[in-house]
Amino acid sequence: MSDESSVGGANGASDDANPYTLQSADDEHHAFWADAVADRVEARVEDQLERGVRDPEEPIVVKGGISPSGVPHLGNVNEIMRGYYVARVLRERGHEVRQVFTADDRDPLRKLPRTLCDLEGNLVDLGDVDAGALGRNLGAPYTDIPDPFGCCDSYGDHFSNIIQDSADAVDVPIELVSNTDLYERGEFEDVTRYVLENRSRAREVLSSYQDKVDADGDYVPFNPICAECGKITETVTSVDLDAGEAGTVDYRCTDMDAGDRTIDGCGHEGAATLREGKLPWRFEWPAQWQILGVDFEPFGKDHAEGSWPSGQDVARNVLGIEPPVPMVYEWFTLDGEPFSSSEGNVILVSDVLELLEPEVLRYFFAKDPSRARDFSIERLDQLVDEFDRFEAIYFGELEGTEDEREFAERVYPLVLEEDAEVREERIRLPYTFAAVLGMFDDPALREEVARKEGHIPENAPEWAVDAALARVERARNWARRTGNEFDYELKRSEIPDHEFDAATTAALSELAEFVATAETIDPEELQGEIYETAKRNDVDVGDFFAAGYRLFFDEEQGPKLGPFLAKVDREFVVDRLRRDR
Repeated sequence: MSDESSVGGANGASDDANPYTLQSADDEHHAFWADAVADRVEARVEDQLERGVRDPEEPIVVKGGISPSGVPHLGNVNEIMRGYYVARVLRERGHEVRQVFTADDRDPLRKLPRTLCDLEGNLVDLGDVDAGALGRNLGAPYTDIPDPFGCCDSYGDHFSNIIQDSADAVDVPIELVSNTDLYERGEFEDVTRYVLENRSRAREVLSSYQDKVDADGDYVPFNPICAECGKITETVTSVDLDAGEAGTVDYRCTDMDAGDRTIDGCGHEGAATLREGKLPWRFEWPAQWQILGVDFEPFGKDHAEGSWPSGQDVARNVLGIEPPVPMVYEWFTLDGEPFSSSEGNVILVSDVLELLEPEVLRYFFAKDPSRARDFSIERLDQLVDEFDRFEAIYFGELEGTEDEREFAERVYPLVLEEDAEVREERIRLPYTFAAVLGMFDDPALREEVARKEGHIPENAPEWAVDAALARVERARNWARRTGNEFDYELKRSEIPDHEFDAATTAALSELAEFVATAETIDPEELQGEIYETAKRNDVDVGDFFAAGYRLFFDEEQGPKLGPFLAKVDREFVVDRLRRDR
């Protein structure tokens, strides 16, 4: 449809088309991967301008996309954030950029998800909603299926609303585009017609990638929607591009393969316009590039090893366009396991932001996308500590390595909201210390302890104090979600009922004296001292720890006592061990 295919080498392949390549030895060194990608996008744009195939006023388009199946979870944000960083770098360089995100909502529903999500971010089982709305519509486009929650125009719209909310939560200004809307408005019409006019060439190209497509067969790259049952069918019996305004296809509604099951067709025979169906994915993706003018698109390794090779081939050798700059990102796992709606191993962006600040989450996605990582809820404190170090290096409070300094200086302003002010006076409470403070219900007491322990400077501005203490609730939510060692309520206001023998009472007083007189309190040293104090006083070690838990939590068990007490203000620990308050 254009002459841009001349950019590629033999068979349309070009050296810069390797989606796994972020930065080669010939590229200018960058501390941040998004700068390297932006260089390539700029080179693409400059080449198009030089060849006169691009309007100088045309914005750069960064694209992502998702098919509305399952729960829109944190893993889906990978594509949004990778695109965002490249878009933001390009905007820094003075370019106008659109970040488009397509909801591939004309795709058919091929199986019932076990878990769904309401608009408030609550996960629900299929049995808790109108599952029949989905079960009766297997094989139909997502936007033709009633919303099982009854709150949106369709199941596809419901899913898209959650994706939009996820992007808003991390302050990424995406332009959400519905594939269904594009088809119904006729945006796909010209490219669909072109593919059908050149279906022999389309078959020849696709036959190299799909065994079911014979280069000399009768495969037609269009999937009509059956007028009788509403399902998508893959059986086109004839094409008449002179019929109506843009042409029609005749079809028969046949069975659809859906993984390990078959979705029955109804057998209806009819005709559909080019707006009453869809292109198969391996043609639809390149068609999106053309319609939306896409310059860059990140995608997961499943596409890199599957539909990307055919996509760039179709783009160059069927549509005659140059594919966008690609970038494959590695998936990440959740607590060591793949994200899975059916297995319940998912977490939503809204859930994550109850546990940590948005800038910490954005930092996670700023790291090298070519490396597989684990997002561990259990070890979330490590991610927060890593972010705090990254931030401290940026402000010169820690030295860091040369690479760490370069990365922090380049990336830190980008992990903040776009118009946020970089403020050195910010305060970050250590995450596990914040979790300890979360054991207190009284906000004033939390601040008092944080000040006593030196985590809040005396002259700190009020906004910085408020922001620092906001981490306490997030850390408390983390403790409760994971049931970890900080998931206890410290009985601060009064001493719980207790009754200790003379030996235990003496041991507690001895431990209080150690805490009161120690020059510094090392967590592990204090843990060891608890053991030794029990032994010196002939108190069973288990019973002595239980006495501590009784005094501080009114429980028989609790967190590792030494590290916990080391984080609580010393005066209170001493008084409680002496049973004074």
